[in-house]
Amino acid sequence: MTRYVAAIDQGTTSTRCILFDHDGQLVSVAQYEHRQHHPRPGWVEHDASEIWRTTKRVLEESISTADAESADIAALGITNQRESTVLWDRETGRPVARSIVWTDARTETLVRQLASEHGDRVRELSGLSFETYFSGPKIRWLLDSDPALKARAHAGELMFGTMDTWVAWNLTGGADGGAHVTDVTNASRTMLMDLRTLQWSDELLSIMDIPRSLLPEIRPCVGDFGQTRTVAPGIPIGAMIGDQQAALFGHTCFLPGEGKCTLGTGGFVLLNTGDTPVCSGNGMVTTVGYQIRDEPPVYALEGSIATTGSLVQWLRDGLGLISVPSEVETLALSVPDNGGCYIVPAFYGMFAPYWEPAARGVIAGLTAYVTKGHLARAVLEATAWQVHDVIDVMQVDAEVSLSSLQVDGGMTANNLLMQTLADVVDVPILRTTVAETVSLGAAYAAGLSVGFWKDKEELRRHGHRAGQWTPRLAADTRATELANWRLAVNNTLNWNTASPRVT
Repeated sequence: MTRYVAAIDQGTTSTRCILFDHDGQLVSVAQYEHRQHHPRPGWVEHDASEIWRTTKRVLEESISTADAESADIAALGITNQRESTVLWDRETGRPVARSIVWTDARTETLVRQLASEHGDRVRELSGLSFETYFSGPKIRWLLDSDPALKARAHAGELMFGTMDTWVAWNLTGGADGGAHVTDVTNASRTMLMDLRTLQWSDELLSIMDIPRSLLPEIRPCVGDFGQTRTVAPGIPIGAMIGDQQAALFGHTCFLPGEGKCTLGTGGFVLLNTGDTPVCSGNGMVTTVGYQIRDEPPVYALEGSIATTGSLVQWLRDGLGLISVPSEVETLALSVPDNGGCYIVPAFYGMFAPYWEPAARGVIAGLTAYVTKGHLARAVLEATAWQVHDVIDVMQVDAEVSLSSLQVDGGMTANNLLMQTLADVVDVPILRTTVAETVSLGAAYAAGLSVGFWKDKEELRRHGHRAGQWTPRLAADTRATELANWRLAVNNTLNWNTASPRVT
């Protein structure tokens, strides 16, 4: 009898594999980082071959640590950094260029041009606005940058995938017959899929000048994606789902109006809107939340924040003020407040709700009074205020009021951040016992595909709360801090512009 479900979480800074038991509890974990490449300002790249080597390593190690074998694994789920784009040779299986990461801003000129010509129609079909964030413009940029590459793409010699596709293709055999597949959540982030038919759109492909032969087959999140062949052979791949949708699934946010916030390298808020796509007028993204086999899809509104946990990494690696990320809480607690200092971390421009790729980071309110403790507190508050800005407009779009917010991700281990988030967003913050809900969601989806878990109601019964934080900041203080934060954001957005963007 199979004992576990495995989840591969291919993230922006690392790849992990976690084994879960039938109670949804973590059994073993293996995790390794991969390099970040920054060849030019605003450019971010990954070596997809390095990521594949790391993926093999974590899958093998997690199974070994649990003293298990492939036969003990009922199913494998894959979740991933979504919009990061890989092109590889169909015959050799080797990438033809480094992966362009979701935070990369090199397509800014291209997306502005395409938006002026096709913005309304693309949003109508895909649910997405033209931003550097999404995969389609990244593919177009790669093909435009190398005429030989474009010729090979149109000749059918190349393959495209986000990291779920790249990992699944390699796991199922690679150049020796690997499955070229993706799921509806990742496909909905490419700007190439019709949000209602859940298929690649000929019109969108024409707008982007991208050949259909590049693209993988789109399948529901929960279903059959083949079996592992190249490592830990024989495990059914029962689910593929983008990381933020996996977190929504892991929190069992199965009803309209239920939402979650993941705080890792970036920050992501998703709100279940049911079986009807909700179009945002305030910079939110309309996306597929999940789809189980041939059931109707569930849609979501999403607000994405480029820089949250990576700001803590910058405090460590860029400024040398801490030696490990966990020290930021201790340093921030050494002072009672931010000392009048605010950090807006637009390292890669500003994402939701502003969508300004030209924005650059700002430290505002800097005086001689400010110490490294104040900077540490401003780092944590930057995450809280960015989440606030997203939720503020999301509630308007969906015409709902959140009564609480479920959270997950590595940053949720920081108790000071959790209290700050409750104070700023002004709703209770709920943290589950399993912090890595992205991996749990991928495991839940894979387990459903093979009957390891019976249905969604059984999954709901696994949820256990590990912590709760309630707002305790006075309303007038919150209003003052919000006004100061918006002044700092205004400076960030107007770094290269003449007129103010925020009032």
